[in-house]
Amino acid sequence: MTHPKYIHITILLLLVAVQAFPQLRQNSAYKDYIRKYKDIAIEQMLKHDIPASITLAQGLLESGAGRSSLATQGNNHFGIKCHDWTGASMRKDDDARNECFRVYRNARESYEDHSLFLKKKRYANLFRLRRTDYKGWAKGLKACGYATNPQYASRLIDIIETYELDKYDKARTFDHFIAKHEGTVLDGFAAHTIDYRNKNYFVVARRGDTFASIGKEYDVSARKLARYNERNKKDVLQDGDIVYLKKKRSSAEKIYKRRPHVVKAGESMYDIAQKYGIRLKYLYKKNKLQPDYMPRVGDVLKVY
Repeated sequence: MTHPKYIHITILLLLVAVQAFPQLRQNSAYKDYIRKYKDIAIEQMLKHDIPASITLAQGLLESGAGRSSLATQGNNHFGIKCHDWTGASMRKDDDARNECFRVYRNARESYEDHSLFLKKKRYANLFRLRRTDYKGWAKGLKACGYATNPQYASRLIDIIETYELDKYDKARTFDHFIAKHEGTVLDGFAAHTIDYRNKNYFVVARRGDTFASIGKEYDVSARKLARYNERNKKDVLQDGDIVYLKKKRSSAEKIYKRRPHVVKAGESMYDIAQKYGIRLKYLYKKNKLQPDYMPRVGDVLKVY
């Protein structure tokens, strides 16, 4: 007969194991995906009022943490098919053979299209739920027929709780200009369209733009905006100039670690720094160059 003392210890060990289970189930692919796309999910939440946790969980589940052929070949993170779609597409076996799926230029387009997909009348009841009610959203998606898998809701909830994605649902602002212009700037009603590069937001200047005019549009002072872009606030911007809305980083995105920049005709060091969203001094530093260096066509420069 087992001694009660050992039974008690066994029960305690089982309880500890159960409590630790979610952490044990986490994997690096899921964590990497969350790190990469959580900002976009939060942005979509503030713009469309869809819980960031739900968006992330669906992206993880539908794309296999970004590793599915739809995601890698077509930037389609949510398995959305071609119904009423006039853009690029690809074919893949799914519920039936050779089905048509939407193809996007980048993941951001996929996330935006997913949000718009959920704004259809079919899912209207979901928007009566609180943003923090991820369980209600998960069950509601299944009830509305988003997926045929009977375990779809429970799988979403499991992912959210395992990776604590619901913490992103509590975000009230993403960046000050997004919060201020929620539902207008990102919907394209402002004069410029915001784009994203190297964990930063930017707009492309038009003829006649100044740091003051763009700063006013996004509630950023001209002085600060010019400083972010390493220029003088009185500079007249040229058509096509990239204007970052936050301070640039010290290095380009990791994908450029083994992809140096080859200088093209007419490019300056500043042009190259803007192209990759990095500060000019770091571009010189990475390549051990003096500030008076003038790039020549064909020069190979490190940006990461």
